[in-house]
Amino acid sequence: TGLVQSVTTEKFNKGAITGPQELLAGKVSGVVITSDGTPGGGAKIRIRGESSLSASNNPLIVVDGIPLDNGGVSGSRNQLNIINPNDIESITILKDASAAAIYGNRASGGVIIITTKKGSLGKKIQIGYNANVSFGQTANRVDVLTADEFRSSVSTHYANPDPNAPAHPSLGLLGTANTDWQDQIYQTATGQDHSVNVSGGIGKVPFRVSLGYTDKDGLLKTDNFNRYSTAVNLNPGFFDNTLQVNLHFKGMLSDNHFADHGAIGNALSFDPTKPVRDTSTRYGGFTTWKTVTGNPNSLATTNPVALLELRDDNSTVKQYITNMSVDYRFKFLPALRANLSVGYDYSKGSGTVVVPNYAAFAFDAGTGGGVNNYYEQIKKNTVLESYLNYKKGFGRHNIDVMGGYSWQHFFV
Repeated sequence: TGLVQSVTTEKFNKGAITGPQELLAGKVSGVVITSDGTPGGGAKIRIRGESSLSASNNPLIVVDGIPLDNGGVSGSRNQLNIINPNDIESITILKDASAAAIYGNRASGGVIIITTKKGSLGKKIQIGYNANVSFGQTANRVDVLTADEFRSSVSTHYANPDPNAPAHPSLGLLGTANTDWQDQIYQTATGQDHSVNVSGGIGKVPFRVSLGYTDKDGLLKTDNFNRYSTAVNLNPGFFDNTLQVNLHFKGMLSDNHFADHGAIGNALSFDPTKPVRDTSTRYGGFTTWKTVTGNPNSLATTNPVALLELRDDNSTVKQYITNMSVDYRFKFLPALRANLSVGYDYSKGSGTVVVPNYAAFAFDAGTGGGVNNYYEQIKKNTVLESYLNYKKGFGRHNIDVMGGYSWQHFFV
């Protein structure tokens, strides 16, 4: 009735992977993943394209049995950042009726089921370490006029055939600098990622514990993502493994510094004959187009370097997910099994946006200008699921019957 596709560890994308969605890009037909290009940023995920003009087309994401809130929390770059890619065992995509049968209309955009790695008995305790260092640069840039080409173009356009006539006022606005504004806003994006894990079994309890650290700069100057993550999985079995218990915990602390993406458009439009800084201006020492009164010209382009350096946009996100599932196969009726799963997802995002009152792009003659904003949001998500499943074969025939109950509450 539906299409199910799964990608496991062996087939994941390799390299400097920050988010789980990067493991999956290009691996499953009909699944398109478009990254936003920022360090630790999210991605637009579409399973079999757009299906609605007004409703959400985002897939439902389920992590170890807990459906996540697609909205994320304020200050978060990506709701999946709580999961270190090195902890993922498999990612399963539900595309059609199979998804709707389990999760209802929440699955209209498909379902992505993420299963994390577990420990196993019968093996010595193993310690694993993964690390990578990455460097990124812009592959292509917009071809704009150089300062000399711009001066030549303006001079030609406003040239007066009468040598005795006064020069056009526009010519007096040209500067003598040679500024490549795209060079001024972009940087070599460096990053590092470290992950250490311990797995094995103690007595009858298989376990896996991991710690991760990520620090990545963006291609835009001042853009940075910093994350600490941890995961704990315990999977003991009792009564000859007829009772299986799974305990999961995942936690994350991330600090973000967001760059103003408006700098990109302004870098393409700002006059290349002007220097980045002008000590004669009171607007933070940055070159600024002004009106005759000396105030910033609101119709002119904004100095893109000022947008990056004078805007202090930071956030801190704390999140943890914990859940337990119990699966029991009845000894007196081995074909019947009962499953109970409970989970809790907590996230808190807070941040500040500060722009000094001398920043030209935040100028306000009436109030003095500047920005000093604080925000905070807490989200909680609880889930309970239980079901009975009877599965038995009779010769060439099979019976598979399941009935269950699911309850989930989002606190926003």
